[in-house]
Amino acid sequence: MSTLPPDPAFPAVPSSPVQPSIALALGGGGARGLAHIIVLEAIDELGLKPKMIAGTSIGALMGAAYAMGLPGYRLRAIMEETLGNRIDLVRQLFAARSEPIQHLLRLLPVRSSLLSPDALLERLIPEFEGQTFETLQIPLKVVATDLVQREAVVIDKGPLRQAVAASIAIPLVFSPIADKGRVLVDGGLVNPLPFDLIAGVADITIAVDVSGAASSTALDDRPSAIEVLMQSIHIMEKSITNQKLRSEQPDIYLDVELDGFGVLEFWRANEIMAAASPIKNKLQQQLKRLMAAPRLEAASPGDSQPK
Repeated sequence: MSTLPPDPAFPAVPSSPVQPSIALALGGGGARGLAHIIVLEAIDELGLKPKMIAGTSIGALMGAAYAMGLPGYRLRAIMEETLGNRIDLVRQLFAARSEPIQHLLRLLPVRSSLLSPDALLERLIPEFEGQTFETLQIPLKVVATDLVQREAVVIDKGPLRQAVAASIAIPLVFSPIADKGRVLVDGGLVNPLPFDLIAGVADITIAVDVSGAASSTALDDRPSAIEVLMQSIHIMEKSITNQKLRSEQPDIYLDVELDGFGVLEFWRANEIMAAASPIKNKLQQQLKRLMAAPRLEAASPGDSQPK
């Protein structure tokens, strides 16, 4: 892949030889995960480069694109162009469907699911084609769920697009991914915010939660089957994350406020990123404070520090 030119709007800050290292965990949340772009822009503006990224679902998608070499501003442009037109988005999505939509709407049994995640990624970020974890500029861990063994699968080797496709495969909405005898689906079912995978890797760990608050999804008295499914998954994922946070905390935990945006409302990309924009200054201020802390000033780059 060709080297992308720097964006003059975001000049890089010169690196310091004693600059603390960072590691990044990007959580799942469907369309709300477009807020991860704001976080990546904030990191770019500070001239930082994560030592490692771990991602689940939409966090795996954004993390993979960034680890491959697409900076935050390029990701924003891609998403605005691809997702900004709702009609065109629907056309692209259903061109990639793996089963007729009528099956789902009529609530008939379906062998597979509505959409093909691999075909969607091919349209969304074609640069994934031919990429492997071994070719990435930043080490990456992608979380998926083994549907048969009922356990988390952490992928850090092999074809990149297939791993991301597995991580974003929301049950019923996207087809599962077959991989080495396993049936893989959305990683959010087991580890929606994988900050445990970056523990001890860098001086500063950052976890970005885009799952939304409990009030972020308004339901009618008679919600659709998809709405019930999405809300049920959200409740489960939030419970898993809250339980993890009780036993371990990243250095920076960002709970992005995205009330009013549905998991599948990707055509609202501009609105979602605008609503998430305050998180940029918040993250930069927290990073500057931690980077100036005495415990990090004396640290060698890459040394892990006690929490």
